[in-house]
Amino acid sequence: AMETMARGAATIACDLFGQGRLHAVLALGGSGGASLGTHAMRALPIGVPKLMVSTMASGDTRPYVGAVDVTMMYSVVDIAGINQVSERILSNAAAAVAGMARAYAAFRPAMGGRPLISTTMFGVTTPCVTLARERLEQLGYEVLVFHATGAGGRSMEALIDAGFIAGSLDITTTEWADELVGGVLGAGPTRLDAAGQKPIPQVVSLGALDMVNFGPFESVPERFQGRRLYRHNASVTLMRTTPAECAELGRIIATKLNAAKGPAALFVPLRGVSLIATEGQPFYDPEADRALVESVRAQIGPGVELHELDMALNDSRFAHAMADRLHAMLGR
Repeated sequence: AMETMARGAATIACDLFGQGRLHAVLALGGSGGASLGTHAMRALPIGVPKLMVSTMASGDTRPYVGAVDVTMMYSVVDIAGINQVSERILSNAAAAVAGMARAYAAFRPAMGGRPLISTTMFGVTTPCVTLARERLEQLGYEVLVFHATGAGGRSMEALIDAGFIAGSLDITTTEWADELVGGVLGAGPTRLDAAGQKPIPQVVSLGALDMVNFGPFESVPERFQGRRLYRHNASVTLMRTTPAECAELGRIIATKLNAAKGPAALFVPLRGVSLIATEGQPFYDPEADRALVESVRAQIGPGVELHELDMALNDSRFAHAMADRLHAMLGR
């Protein structure tokens, strides 16, 4: 019954939005009410104000927020009648959603400036992403940079699916390494689907597929203790992907791009996919890199452009080549 109600609420919200009659959504509730309310909120495009007042807002909010812009406010007391505390909190919530609705109504007609490009970044791919972003901004685009931490990838996919993004420069596909091997930053099995299904032009690379992410060193699962580990900092431990894992990652990336309904290009850096995977660095591993490249070559279909460049991912020429190719694919 709850699932039926949630679908119904989502349908109503989307219908009202489509008619131009919805400028914000406010919901109240505990775990059940939060599940119901946020289900409808997540069905709406990013940018539509969404405020959920709930007893669940002080805990793990990921099941309610997902990858969209749901704002959660902790109710402090249960949603069970009005008292001195709940009266103040609910009044604040009403004022907040009214302010967001007014701002949204005023802002909505003004949307539609420079074309939006999405890109993905990690610390070890930052030089490449920065150079590509600067090139695209010079060409007249606005670039949204998503941190490839699982939530970042999901948020980017949601924005693409919602129709905000003109083109995807997916440089850092590292979330697939975590998804495959069991790291903490996986973005789910639909990562790399949205651009191809929308479809929009996409230029993709293999950024940071040399690593799987964990928390502090002591948090690394026991089954990985014999692997090549690198303490990135006190809170992050990286694990080098093996040749077998790299071969599977190459197959996954190729399969995702082969399914794209729009133009797609894959850029392969032959001298390292991250700052620490080049010669002399901790994750330099020619055998693993070779497995990744050979898998891509074997699996990529004729409908996908394959560009192999004899340079590292963070080389300025590599960054500019990807940015320029996306610009050309967008026909601007």
